[in-house]
Amino acid sequence: MSQKKIFLILIAVSTVSLLLHHGGHLNLTLESFWLGCPSSTASSTTLGRSGPSAKHTSVAFLKTHKTASSTVQNILLRFAERNNLTVALPITTCDHQFCYPRPFSAHFVHPHTTPPDIITNHLRFSRTELRRLMPNNTIYITILREPGAMFESLFTYFNHHCLSFKRVPNGSLETFLEHPWSYYRPEEKDSMYARNTLTFDLGGDKDRPASEALAYAKRFAAEMERVFSLVMISEYFDESLVLLRRLLSWDLNDVLYVSLNMRTADSKSSLSSKSIAKIRAWNAVDSVLYDYFNASLWRQLRALGLACVEREVQLLRQSRDRLVRSCFGGHLPPLRSAAHITNNQLRPWQPSSKVEIVGYDLPVNMTQKGHVPPRDECLKMIMPEVQYTRLLLHSESLRYRKRFPLRSSQLTSRGVGHTRAHKESLAPSLNPQPSETMARSTKGSLRLSQ
Repeated sequence: MSQKKIFLILIAVSTVSLLLHHGGHLNLTLESFWLGCPSSTASSTTLGRSGPSAKHTSVAFLKTHKTASSTVQNILLRFAERNNLTVALPITTCDHQFCYPRPFSAHFVHPHTTPPDIITNHLRFSRTELRRLMPNNTIYITILREPGAMFESLFTYFNHHCLSFKRVPNGSLETFLEHPWSYYRPEEKDSMYARNTLTFDLGGDKDRPASEALAYAKRFAAEMERVFSLVMISEYFDESLVLLRRLLSWDLNDVLYVSLNMRTADSKSSLSSKSIAKIRAWNAVDSVLYDYFNASLWRQLRALGLACVEREVQLLRQSRDRLVRSCFGGHLPPLRSAAHITNNQLRPWQPSSKVEIVGYDLPVNMTQKGHVPPRDECLKMIMPEVQYTRLLLHSESLRYRKRFPLRSSQLTSRGVGHTRAHKESLAPSLNPQPSETMARSTKGSLRLSQ
């Protein structure tokens, strides 16, 4: 055998040994190798970890409204549970949001969920307060959606809760858009759903005067770009996940998902180009933000290589299909209205009679005697936000008491501990009822289902 062949064999053996050494990254590294994609592993300096292949575990996700954010949240919560990470969760008086729409404060975080690795429930962004709470190497991410489609979803979803929408005759979006100032009150409760909601969620000024809006929006977008390492785009959800996975050095299996909190077709309204133009003018700051970060996303995708991105998107979808088959025996559980979902833990909250949010229900043959029920993580993948948050807070509290028994007793003696009623509220609820705060909750959904 020639020296050249021996050398090539040694190189091949060394490469396989190196890949095997990195365990969970083997499959994706091989895929990237064969597809000609750049390596997804970031430098150890960027990640602040012990090595280039270490998964990044400090993540702050700003969960925006009606942008597919609930699906991203579900990905993060399942990742946290698999990797034994601590998720910051709201105190019980804040319900399942961090006292939104008040600006976020570290005081809104339940003491049993500190110090956290991940934060992902709804909050109004405060960079100063999050820096107080999160590790120094935290990566900040968020997600935006095209303002026309987003505003239509907000108008439908919050029609019975936002006064700016409630006072519109016949609940007509077109009527609102003709004279929005006739119905909108800037200082009114829940007014953040009626104008520049993305800007408000990001901590900005939703009511900047029209003469200043464009210049303000450009400055604000540049400021947000310095804070957020990745701004995902709802319309290009899978492509955004490709960038997210590479940013965090996660495996493909870490970003698999199913669509959550979908509206039925009859709950949606088709928008004319004229209506979209009016929505974008009314939400001028949001429109600049979206255009700015949509362009930014595509610059990143082109830098990675569009052919490579497309191949990884296909790989993600194939892996998701395999997971669904493994979890549920072939296909996703059937989509049903909340009233027809027998498992209360899978029943999504309904905002009003005007809009119907559908969820997943387990097939009858999965619950019959003799059939193995789906794994816990499979159920978590289709579990709505409210129920998942309650379950996670219950488990985090149990873990906290085991880790810090003395601290737990001190909290209780100072009156910070929960009453019996509060303790019971942490346990899995069989039939969660929306409080006033919960009535303001939102459920992000993917482009094709909103």
